[in-house]
Amino acid sequence: MEKKERISVAFQGELGAFSFSAAQKLLGAGVKALPCPSFKEVFQAVNSDAASHAVIPIENTLHGSVHENYDYLLEYNLPIRGETSIRISHNLITLRGTRFGQLRRAFSHPVALNQCRSFFERHKQIEPVPFYDTAGSVKMLQEERPPDAAAIASETAADLYGAIILRRNIEDNRRNFTRFFLLTKQKQPPTSGAGEWKTSLVFSTRNIPGALFRATACFALRDLNMTKIESRPLRSRPWEYLFYLDILGAENETRVKSALANLSEMTTLFKVLGSYRPTP
Repeated sequence: MEKKERISVAFQGELGAFSFSAAQKLLGAGVKALPCPSFKEVFQAVNSDAASHAVIPIENTLHGSVHENYDYLLEYNLPIRGETSIRISHNLITLRGTRFGQLRRAFSHPVALNQCRSFFERHKQIEPVPFYDTAGSVKMLQEERPPDAAAIASETAADLYGAIILRRNIEDNRRNFTRFFLLTKQKQPPTSGAGEWKTSLVFSTRNIPGALFRATACFALRDLNMTKIESRPLRSRPWEYLFYLDILGAENETRVKSALANLSEMTTLFKVLGSYRPTP
């Protein structure tokens, strides 16, 4: 019997990044990882079949949506097949033997540094230094071994690269979660998830009075809960917009099918991005 090929997943960052944790949560600890330097390269990896799946951050409870990834969802036409959220816990990580008093720099992704502003205000001797990735900053410590530097990243990153945590949970707000999408060309998700189905879509309308009201009424009139709406500029037409929506319900449910058919009749662009069940 032919051996089934292991699932591979592309994500932005290094092993130990929060996206890697989300990938393991969605696809299992044994998933084959393909770290990528940028979000665009994540999409390209699945588009070119270098990876079977991708995991991308789409929204953070403190910093809002990852707009770049909303644009790529439409550009690359990769269906959303799953969703999960990860609690973002930032830790001050150093090489073994490094003392807190020695530290003069802390490397991490700019978003992570921004989420730890109170820590840097209390410890002004430590300069926040932007780096391309949270886990990548820990990897850099082990490779370059600067004596006065730390990284800010996850506990997983510290474990993977043999570093130690000097201070735990240094983020300003403990209610810090990031929502991730699972993308794949496969017709069915590898896991069933749990809870109620969700459907994500994107559309644009003519720039006339009441157009957006009539579009969203397609869901209200059928008692469908719209859980998110996000506008993005329509690049080909200045000062016009795309609207990204999430609703509760699967694409093949009767009420959802009816609402989507109704919406498609009044829009200038319409596309379902995927139906999926969240993984808690």
